[in-house]
Amino acid sequence: MLEHLELFFKSIFIDNMVFAVFLGMCSYLAVSKKVATAVGLGAAVIFVLAVTVPLNWLLDQYLLRDGALAWLGPEYADYNLGFLSFILFIATIATMVQLVEIVVEKFSPSLYNSLGIFLPLIAVNCAILGGSLFMQARDIPTLGLALNYGISSGIGWFLAILAIAAIREKIRYSNVPAPLRGLGITFIITGLMGIGFQSFGGMLTGDNEPPEDGTPATTADKTEEKPLIKKEIEEDEKVVSYNEVIHK
Repeated sequence: MLEHLELFFKSIFIDNMVFAVFLGMCSYLAVSKKVATAVGLGAAVIFVLAVTVPLNWLLDQYLLRDGALAWLGPEYADYNLGFLSFILFIATIATMVQLVEIVVEKFSPSLYNSLGIFLPLIAVNCAILGGSLFMQARDIPTLGLALNYGISSGIGWFLAILAIAAIREKIRYSNVPAPLRGLGITFIITGLMGIGFQSFGGMLTGDNEPPEDGTPATTADKTEEKPLIKKEIEEDEKVVSYNEVIHK
Protein backbone atom coordinates (compact mmCIF):
# COMPACT_ATOMS: atom_id res chain seq x y z
CA MET A 1 0.00 0.00 0.00
CA LEU A 2 2.80 2.41 0.91
CA GLU A 3 4.54 1.64 -2.39
CA HIS A 4 1.36 2.50 -4.31
CA LEU A 5 0.92 5.81 -2.44
CA GLU A 6 4.55 6.79 -2.93
CA LEU A 7 4.37 6.07 -6.67
CA PHE A 8 1.05 7.92 -6.93
CA PHE A 9 2.22 11.17 -5.33
CA LYS A 10 5.65 11.01 -6.93
CA SER A 11 4.16 10.68 -10.41
CA ILE A 12 1.78 13.61 -9.85
CA PHE A 13 4.07 16.13 -8.17
CA ILE A 14 7.75 15.20 -8.49
CA ASP A 15 7.85 13.42 -11.88
CA ASN A 16 5.06 15.50 -13.43
CA MET A 17 4.93 14.93 -17.20
CA VAL A 18 4.82 18.66 -17.97
CA PHE A 19 6.86 20.31 -15.23
CA ALA A 20 9.55 17.67 -14.69
CA VAL A 21 10.23 16.15 -18.12
CA PHE A 22 8.39 18.68 -20.39
CA LEU A 23 6.33 16.09 -22.26
CA GLY A 24 3.04 16.97 -23.93
CA MET A 25 3.91 20.67 -24.15
CA CYS A 26 2.29 21.14 -27.59
CA SER A 27 -1.27 20.33 -26.53
CA TYR A 28 -0.56 21.79 -23.07
CA LEU A 29 0.05 25.22 -24.61
CA ALA A 30 -2.51 25.02 -27.42
CA VAL A 31 -5.56 23.71 -25.54
CA SER A 32 -5.09 25.61 -22.27
CA LYS A 33 -6.88 28.82 -23.26
CA LYS A 34 -10.20 27.71 -21.70
CA VAL A 35 -10.79 25.62 -18.58
CA ALA A 36 -13.63 23.60 -20.12
CA THR A 37 -11.48 22.51 -23.05
CA ALA A 38 -8.53 21.75 -20.75
CA VAL A 39 -10.74 19.56 -18.54
CA GLY A 40 -11.96 17.54 -21.53
CA LEU A 41 -8.50 16.94 -22.93
CA GLY A 42 -7.08 16.20 -19.48
CA ALA A 43 -9.77 13.58 -18.84
CA ALA A 44 -9.01 11.98 -22.21
CA VAL A 45 -5.30 11.85 -21.37
CA ILE A 46 -6.02 10.22 -17.99
CA PHE A 47 -8.16 7.56 -19.66
CA VAL A 48 -5.63 6.83 -22.40
CA LEU A 49 -2.72 6.58 -19.94
CA ALA A 50 -4.75 4.44 -17.52
CA VAL A 51 -5.47 1.93 -20.30
CA THR A 52 -2.29 1.98 -22.38
CA VAL A 53 0.31 1.80 -19.58
CA PRO A 54 -1.05 -1.50 -18.12
CA LEU A 55 -1.56 -2.95 -21.62
CA ASN A 56 1.97 -2.04 -22.61
CA TRP A 57 3.22 -3.49 -19.31
CA LEU A 58 1.65 -6.82 -20.27
CA LEU A 59 3.24 -6.61 -23.72
CA ASP A 60 6.61 -5.84 -22.18
CA GLN A 61 6.42 -8.62 -19.60
CA TYR A 62 5.10 -11.42 -21.82
CA LEU A 63 6.32 -10.51 -25.29
CA LEU A 64 9.06 -7.89 -25.60
CA ARG A 65 11.72 -8.16 -22.93
CA ASP A 66 14.58 -10.63 -22.90
CA GLY A 67 13.26 -14.07 -21.97
CA ALA A 68 9.62 -12.93 -22.01
CA LEU A 69 8.65 -15.69 -24.45
CA ALA A 70 9.68 -18.45 -22.05
CA TRP A 71 5.98 -19.17 -21.43
CA LEU A 72 5.83 -20.54 -25.01
CA GLY A 73 8.52 -23.09 -24.28
CA PRO A 74 12.21 -23.30 -23.36
CA GLU A 75 13.27 -22.97 -27.00
CA TYR A 76 11.86 -19.40 -27.06
CA ALA A 77 13.55 -18.24 -23.84
CA ASP A 78 16.50 -16.68 -25.68
CA TYR A 79 14.38 -14.48 -27.94
CA ASN A 80 14.37 -10.71 -27.31
CA LEU A 81 11.75 -8.64 -29.13
CA GLY A 82 12.62 -5.38 -27.41
CA PHE A 83 13.26 -3.69 -30.77
CA LEU A 84 9.48 -3.82 -31.37
CA SER A 85 8.66 -1.76 -28.27
CA PHE A 86 8.04 1.53 -30.05
CA ILE A 87 5.88 -0.05 -32.75
CA LEU A 88 3.67 -2.03 -30.38
CA PHE A 89 3.39 0.75 -27.81
CA ILE A 90 2.31 3.27 -30.45
CA ALA A 91 -0.15 0.79 -31.95
CA THR A 92 -1.76 0.28 -28.54
CA ILE A 93 -1.93 4.03 -27.93
CA ALA A 94 -3.42 4.73 -31.38
CA THR A 95 -6.13 2.11 -30.80
CA MET A 96 -7.15 3.61 -27.45
CA VAL A 97 -7.14 7.16 -28.84
CA GLN A 98 -9.48 6.11 -31.64
CA LEU A 99 -11.81 4.65 -29.00
CA VAL A 100 -11.71 7.91 -27.01
CA GLU A 101 -12.38 9.95 -30.15
CA ILE A 102 -15.43 7.85 -31.03
CA VAL A 103 -16.84 8.13 -27.49
CA VAL A 104 -16.29 11.90 -27.24
CA GLU A 105 -17.80 12.54 -30.67
CA LYS A 106 -20.83 10.44 -29.74
CA PHE A 107 -21.61 11.85 -26.28
CA SER A 108 -20.10 15.38 -26.39
CA PRO A 109 -20.00 16.88 -29.90
CA SER A 110 -19.28 20.36 -28.50
CA LEU A 111 -16.18 19.13 -26.70
CA TYR A 112 -15.16 17.17 -29.78
CA ASN A 113 -15.38 20.34 -31.90
CA SER A 114 -13.53 22.48 -29.33
CA LEU A 115 -10.66 19.99 -29.05
CA GLY A 116 -10.37 19.84 -32.82
CA ILE A 117 -7.21 18.26 -34.19
CA PHE A 118 -5.67 17.88 -30.74
CA LEU A 119 -7.92 14.96 -29.78
CA PRO A 120 -6.61 12.58 -32.48
CA LEU A 121 -3.14 14.02 -31.87
CA ILE A 122 -3.18 12.37 -28.44
CA ALA A 123 -1.97 9.31 -30.35
CA VAL A 124 1.34 11.09 -31.01
CA ASN A 125 1.40 13.02 -27.73
CA CYS A 126 4.84 12.37 -26.28
CA ALA A 127 3.38 12.35 -22.75
CA ILE A 128 1.32 9.25 -23.63
CA LEU A 129 4.25 7.38 -25.16
CA GLY A 130 6.51 8.68 -22.40
CA GLY A 131 4.29 7.07 -19.76
CA SER A 132 4.79 3.61 -21.32
CA LEU A 133 8.52 4.14 -21.90
CA PHE A 134 9.09 5.36 -18.34
CA MET A 135 7.12 2.36 -17.08
CA GLN A 136 9.45 0.10 -19.06
CA ALA A 137 12.61 1.94 -18.00
CA ARG A 138 11.69 1.90 -14.31
CA ASP A 139 10.95 -1.83 -14.48
CA ILE A 140 7.65 -1.53 -12.60
CA PRO A 141 7.15 -4.99 -11.06
CA THR A 142 3.37 -5.52 -10.99
CA LEU A 143 0.33 -4.79 -13.14
CA GLY A 144 -1.28 -2.90 -10.24
CA LEU A 145 1.66 -0.52 -9.98
CA ALA A 146 1.59 -0.03 -13.76
CA LEU A 147 -2.11 0.92 -13.56
CA ASN A 148 -1.30 3.22 -10.64
CA TYR A 149 1.51 4.86 -12.61
CA GLY A 150 -0.69 5.38 -15.67
CA ILE A 151 -3.51 6.99 -13.69
CA SER A 152 -1.23 9.17 -11.55
CA SER A 153 0.78 10.35 -14.57
CA GLY A 154 -2.48 11.29 -16.29
CA ILE A 155 -3.70 13.14 -13.20
CA GLY A 156 -0.41 15.04 -13.06
CA TRP A 157 -0.81 16.15 -16.69
CA PHE A 158 -4.47 16.99 -16.03
CA LEU A 159 -3.60 19.20 -13.05
CA ALA A 160 -0.91 20.96 -15.07
CA ILE A 161 -3.16 21.88 -18.00
CA LEU A 162 -6.09 22.73 -15.70
CA ALA A 163 -3.93 25.08 -13.59
CA ILE A 164 -2.42 26.90 -16.57
CA ALA A 165 -5.87 27.21 -18.23
CA ALA A 166 -7.35 28.80 -15.10
CA ILE A 167 -4.43 31.22 -14.86
CA ARG A 168 -4.60 32.13 -18.56
CA GLU A 169 -8.31 32.92 -18.23
CA LYS A 170 -7.53 35.29 -15.36
CA ILE A 171 -4.51 37.05 -16.87
CA ARG A 172 -6.50 37.72 -20.03
CA TYR A 173 -7.91 40.73 -18.16
CA SER A 174 -4.62 41.68 -16.51
CA ASN A 175 -2.23 44.40 -17.56
CA VAL A 176 0.52 42.17 -19.02
CA PRO A 177 3.38 43.98 -20.80
CA ALA A 178 2.89 43.86 -24.56
CA PRO A 179 6.08 41.85 -25.36
CA LEU A 180 5.02 39.11 -22.89
CA ARG A 181 1.40 38.68 -23.93
CA GLY A 182 0.38 35.25 -25.18
CA LEU A 183 2.97 32.50 -25.04
CA GLY A 184 5.59 34.69 -23.37
CA ILE A 185 3.78 35.04 -20.05
CA THR A 186 2.56 31.44 -20.38
CA PHE A 187 6.13 30.13 -20.50
CA ILE A 188 7.08 32.25 -17.48
CA ILE A 189 4.09 30.97 -15.48
CA THR A 190 4.88 27.39 -16.54
CA GLY A 191 8.44 27.77 -15.24
CA LEU A 192 7.23 29.13 -11.90
CA MET A 193 4.68 26.32 -11.61
CA GLY A 194 7.41 23.79 -12.40
CA ILE A 195 9.50 25.16 -9.52
CA GLY A 196 6.46 24.92 -7.27
CA PHE A 197 5.74 21.30 -8.23
CA GLN A 198 9.40 20.33 -7.77
CA SER A 199 9.28 21.68 -4.21
CA PHE A 200 6.93 18.81 -3.34
CA GLY A 201 9.96 16.52 -3.68
CA GLY A 202 10.71 17.17 -0.01
CA MET A 203 7.70 15.02 0.92
CA LEU A 204 9.50 11.89 -0.31
CA THR A 205 13.17 12.90 -0.29
CA GLY A 206 13.43 14.81 2.99
CA ASP A 207 16.40 14.41 5.29
CA ASN A 208 14.75 11.84 7.55
CA GLU A 209 17.00 8.85 6.90
CA PRO A 210 18.78 7.17 9.84
CA PRO A 211 22.59 7.23 10.10
CA GLU A 212 24.58 4.78 7.99
CA ASP A 213 25.29 2.48 10.96
CA GLY A 214 21.55 2.05 11.44
CA THR A 215 21.44 3.50 14.99
CA PRO A 216 19.34 6.64 15.32
CA ALA A 217 20.90 9.59 17.08
CA THR A 218 19.43 10.00 20.57
CA THR A 219 18.96 13.13 22.65
CA ALA A 220 21.82 12.06 24.94
CA ASP A 221 24.19 11.82 21.98
CA LYS A 222 23.23 15.28 20.80
CA THR A 223 23.74 16.66 24.34
CA GLU A 224 27.25 15.17 24.47
CA GLU A 225 28.10 16.77 21.11
CA LYS A 226 27.41 20.33 22.33
CA PRO A 227 30.37 20.60 24.79
CA LEU A 228 32.71 19.19 22.12
CA ILE A 229 31.56 21.79 19.58
CA LYS A 230 31.92 24.58 22.16
CA LYS A 231 35.43 23.39 23.02
CA GLU A 232 36.46 23.37 19.34
CA ILE A 233 35.15 26.93 18.89
CA GLU A 234 37.14 28.13 21.93
CA GLU A 235 40.33 26.50 20.62
CA ASP A 236 39.83 28.16 17.21
CA GLU A 237 39.41 31.54 18.90
CA LYS A 238 42.65 31.02 20.85
CA VAL A 239 44.53 30.21 17.66
CA VAL A 240 43.20 33.33 15.96
CA SER A 241 44.14 35.52 18.96
CA TYR A 242 47.66 34.01 19.08
CA ASN A 243 48.16 34.70 15.36
CA GLU A 244 47.04 38.32 15.80
CA VAL A 245 49.56 38.82 18.62
CA ILE A 246 52.40 37.41 16.48
CA HIS A 247 51.57 39.67 13.54
CA LYS A 248 51.47 42.74 15.79
